[in-house]
Amino acid sequence: MENEILGIGSRVNHKEYGFGVVIQVKAASYVITFQNQGMREILKSYDGLDVIDMIEQPDDLVSFETIEQTLIKILRQFSDLQEVVPIADKWRGGTLILKPSNPEMKPYEMPIATFFNKIIMVRDRLRVLEQKVNASKMTEEDKIACQQYITRSYGSLTSFNILFKNKSDNFVGESSRD
Repeated sequence: MENEILGIGSRVNHKEYGFGVVIQVKAASYVITFQNQGMREILKSYDGLDVIDMIEQPDDLVSFETIEQTLIKILRQFSDLQEVVPIADKWRGGTLILKPSNPEMKPYEMPIATFFNKIIMVRDRLRVLEQKVNASKMTEEDKIACQQYITRSYGSLTSFNILFKNKSDNFVGESSRD
């Protein structure tokens, strides 16, 4: 089965899961619904599948996952929509207090979630700026110079990484990219 590419609707027999039907084809795997085991994702390289009825995959087939990723990329590039980024649970409902050194002045309080959303907006705008620089007709030298400023800006924002729930959402500066 190594060189065979199964199409949607192909019927297979898995050594452990039994009979199933391919319902989605991904780059490296198949999503298969098995009669008694439900839906499972099986790597294309797995050699424990016996093909009962092979349906060829059309050449122009585009997966839902590819369409979804393309739409997300287009929306990010051409809109001011903000990605939903979760705040760490320990900060949820918290308050940021800015206390002046002058005791006669009143401290300023702001919900941490509001502050966090402003940080995310800065990050999103830096990403848009990065895309615009890459798509511009600037010289490569000027593009690199602008990219370095953007990367340094990300680096300056790494102090706020403690607010993010997921490490994958963190700001990454110059030294972390190497």
